[in-house]
Amino acid sequence: MLQVKGYALFLRGEAGPIVRPWLPQECHTPWLAAFAAVLVLGGLLLLALRPRSIYLLDFVCYRPPDELKVTYDRFMQGSVDSGFFDVEALDFQRRILNKSALSQETFFPPGLHASPPEVSMASAREEASLVMCSSVEQLLKKTGITARQVDVLVTNCSLFNPTPSLAAMVINSLGMRSDVDSYNLAGMGCSAGVLAVGLASKLLKERGRGGYALVVSTENITQNWYRGRDRSMLIPNTIFRLGAAAVLLTSSASERRRCKYRLERLVRVHLGADDAAYRCIFQAPDAAGSMGVALSKDIVKVAARAMTANLTRLGPLVLPWSEKLMFAFNWVARQVCQPGTVAPYVPDFTRAFDHFCLHAGGRGVVEGLSAQLGLSPTQMAPSANTLYWYGNTSSSTVWYSFGFCEAVTGVKRGDVVWQIAFGSGFKCNSAVWRALRNINDKDHAAWQHIVGREGEAMAVLAALASAPKEDGRQANGSVAPKQVEVSCAEPDAPTLQPSNGHRIDGVAKRVTRSSNGHATN
Repeated sequence: MLQVKGYALFLRGEAGPIVRPWLPQECHTPWLAAFAAVLVLGGLLLLALRPRSIYLLDFVCYRPPDELKVTYDRFMQGSVDSGFFDVEALDFQRRILNKSALSQETFFPPGLHASPPEVSMASAREEASLVMCSSVEQLLKKTGITARQVDVLVTNCSLFNPTPSLAAMVINSLGMRSDVDSYNLAGMGCSAGVLAVGLASKLLKERGRGGYALVVSTENITQNWYRGRDRSMLIPNTIFRLGAAAVLLTSSASERRRCKYRLERLVRVHLGADDAAYRCIFQAPDAAGSMGVALSKDIVKVAARAMTANLTRLGPLVLPWSEKLMFAFNWVARQVCQPGTVAPYVPDFTRAFDHFCLHAGGRGVVEGLSAQLGLSPTQMAPSANTLYWYGNTSSSTVWYSFGFCEAVTGVKRGDVVWQIAFGSGFKCNSAVWRALRNINDKDHAAWQHIVGREGEAMAVLAALASAPKEDGRQANGSVAPKQVEVSCAEPDAPTLQPSNGHRIDGVAKRVTRSSNGHATN
């Protein structure tokens, strides 16, 4: 029987008190008290020194209203109406669209739906407010957290950086606290969504107590719509689309039961010290002075290098021992044997991850990642569907893919989800999440529209993996079995009548620019 008397503990058995033969009887109680105190203090110290876990409470991907959908013909009509492009530039954009693997149901901001397109600062602010604030409001409503409970705010948008900042815009719109720790990341490219999570995680850990961090990722299309004729700068016009994601993180252990995931790893790689990598995605004026973002021909090689460096660091942290041993044996064999006689071993990352949320930067990115990682069409479904339905939404693509996993395929407790993103600089960043419970979230607004259309999405994925490079796209947005390319220079191309009177049809009239910048025939 255990009796408590004051601060002393006495242990008594049936035959009398329990005696410690190695201690004088009068020392039993003080030694027990001291031992208990050491245990308590040691436990508290271990808890204090233990790295604080970062949890993903929930996230929301923005679903624009249907009136902002942009079909291929609507895109081309807007390009014609703008008066900025000659026939060669228009035809190039049409051909890129036909090969892009984007559906006819992606979205443009309100300003680019105007005729001619409105690309002012006011329109750019309207776009930013629409996607960012709407996403945050939906997320806070979904989680039951108020804006004033948020301790850390990190926003990221690469090409649109107004004053006040986008972070200030969110604070103003939601009425957040005056002591919120806010940051606005700019110029970080499509990989900034993972970077923002990394920054928010560090800030939460430094607080030393439980808190909430809000991450908002987007890219502004309105003010960065290229208005020139440089082909390397026209590609972003055809594949970048409207979108955003809001993510709520917490370091509060008491919230763990409500959270969906725990952040396991975050690995960053930056190749900016190399000139080719630094300049492969570069914002600058073209020869005529129009500002745009040029994509270098070296981008594929640079991306492969960055990904290899990232996987080299990530692999030892996540791969099972069997894969590590295979890699080690292969490395030894390549050192011993003649150069070129033993092929490098590519680890099977499907044994480390259950779901792949890869950057949907374009058809080439999707196909390249699939080939390099040896992924099946099903494993590439989140990335391919994101590209098909939403286009390249920059830093938020990995969150649209994550939403697809939750809404369409489902995530089981213990599953590991991998996000990998590429961005200017050149950067390759990875985030690894572990599911804390079973998740089958049909409430994702971004993916409710494909209910009953899951077969269509998988058909697109199969086409991405098997279609030849010179494929076409039918009017309904599906990939044709052979080339059925509709360009402005073909006889049966749809007639586009611009507001400035220039006719773009099968026998297209050449549009040039006079010295004053106006289009002439």
